[in-house]
Amino acid sequence: MLKKAGVKLLLIFIITVVFLYFFFKSVDWNEVLRHLVGVDLKFFILMIVLVPLHLLTRAIRWQVLLKYEKKRTSLYNRFAGNAVGFTVTLIFPGRLGELVKPLYLAQKENIRKGFAVGTIVIERIFDIFTMCFLLGLFLVAKPLYASFFQVNEETYHRLFFWGVAGFALAFGLLIISLGLYFLRDKALSLVSFIIRLFPQKVRQSILSLVDEFIEGLKFFHSWKDLLQYFCLSFVVWMGIIFYYWICFFAYHLKLSYFLVCPYVFLILVGASIPTPGMVGGFDYFSKLGLTSLYQIVPSRAVGMTIVIHAIQVAVTCLIGYAILWKEGLSLFQLKKLGEEAKK
Repeated sequence: MLKKAGVKLLLIFIITVVFLYFFFKSVDWNEVLRHLVGVDLKFFILMIVLVPLHLLTRAIRWQVLLKYEKKRTSLYNRFAGNAVGFTVTLIFPGRLGELVKPLYLAQKENIRKGFAVGTIVIERIFDIFTMCFLLGLFLVAKPLYASFFQVNEETYHRLFFWGVAGFALAFGLLIISLGLYFLRDKALSLVSFIIRLFPQKVRQSILSLVDEFIEGLKFFHSWKDLLQYFCLSFVVWMGIIFYYWICFFAYHLKLSYFLVCPYVFLILVGASIPTPGMVGGFDYFSKLGLTSLYQIVPSRAVGMTIVIHAIQVAVTCLIGYAILWKEGLSLFQLKKLGEEAKK
């Protein structure tokens, strides 16, 4: 078990180093340092203030899924779940926060753990679909902005590739989720067959969690809730795009709000790489977007990315630590919670 964990950590370390190499490649450090401090102060402050916005919008959206288990849940608990989940993801490798977030809420609201985890699968599917949809609009709308915003064909092809890959991933997860929900008995029979060699007590525990997980997909039964959740997903991502739009203003880059969409999509791709603090993946894809989409020189792109990344990590972790301090919990307790759920 320890050997397997060591190999996983080594792989994550190598991935991080490779992405950081390409991130820092071909930059003038004197220029990077100049851009680190070249941010407009009033927009810098606004960036800090806006960091928690997506935690709030995600908390509001989450209730649409949770109401099938518990009619009313605390907005604060949902906000806190998002905050501590993202904090764990930013501090530890392997995106443990994706498990910590629902398990934390399950404890606070006394709901089933498997059900809560199921809602996070739905959340990720809709996150990817929403950004793929917005990226698709950007690609299709090319004739409308081609006269004042030029992007080379290679960049369009790269965006198309990542868009298709993201859509395929989300569609695959959606099909699996629908299959689990609408073919529940067969799914449970298949899981039971796979774990047949486990001790009976372990088998019962796994089957119970899978059953609860499938219950978390119940909202697929309501077209009204599907539409409501899809609209709220747009609210979440419009808020995230707004945050990055403000980041551009902080560096005296005045772009149309809509033209920030492809950059945010690339950020989503980078942030999905399971490195601690999103280090490497986030940074490389941010630099890639800034240089290829907006023709920003690499040194300036690196300076901007470091500031944007640092603000998000620092503010999110401060919020997460404040919540943990208030509740008398430690970060390592949450890490253990996520690791135990993975076993």
